[in-house]
Amino acid sequence: MDVKRLQQLLESVQSGDTSVEDALESLKRLPYEDLGYATLDSHRSLRTGFPEVIFCASKTAAQIAGIVERMRTYSDTILATRVTPEAFEAMRLCAPEAVYHEAARIALIARQTPVPKDPSRYILVVSAGTSDIAVAEEAAVTAEAMGSRVERLYDVGVAGIHRLLGRTALLQNANALVVVAGMEGALASVVGGLVSRPVVAVPTSVGYGASFQGLAALLTMLNSCASGVAVVNIDNGFGAGFFAHLVNER
Repeated sequence: MDVKRLQQLLESVQSGDTSVEDALESLKRLPYEDLGYATLDSHRSLRTGFPEVIFCASKTAAQIAGIVERMRTYSDTILATRVTPEAFEAMRLCAPEAVYHEAARIALIARQTPVPKDPSRYILVVSAGTSDIAVAEEAAVTAEAMGSRVERLYDVGVAGIHRLLGRTALLQNANALVVVAGMEGALASVVGGLVSRPVVAVPTSVGYGASFQGLAALLTMLNSCASGVAVVNIDNGFGAGFFAHLVNER
């Protein structure tokens, strides 16, 4: 149940098109629904502005399909992360309109295409290397699904800093930035020193042995000397995109 649907239901009761009894039946599943293997938070959109997101890793295809089928009854938008091709096929059986963003490993079911409130405001997603694009795309697609305009700037890491400095206007005009980097993770500090907007740093597990699956990049970002840099967990593109959208929307 989101704000739009609840408002339509209340207006329908007010106009007499829907009886109080039918409205109560529609609201029975607020604020959650127990499926046995999952307890769906059908009230989340009313509280936070966006529905519960399905994290598909370690869930079976049948569980994912069951969650999607129930969520469709009360949500106009369903976002699923870490979706494998096999899981997506299971989703499409109950939601043929689902769209798969392969690079981001995200599936999106939306009855309406999200439209930015202010198209002049955008989030810039920056990746240090091509190998970081999967996490960068998870951030970008998440923010777009929530209704933000997103621009992308990929493969501009510190090994060739001129690639970044040549796009200064794009960096400085962004309303919020997501910077995705593995290896030593230095790119977030560099970007943070060039812009006056919030930077969400995302360490990735990309790198050789001494990067410790992203721990080195995480520690570099946490120890950034640049102001205005916040850090999410390793490979957490979804969390970065969500947070950047909240900044951009405000």
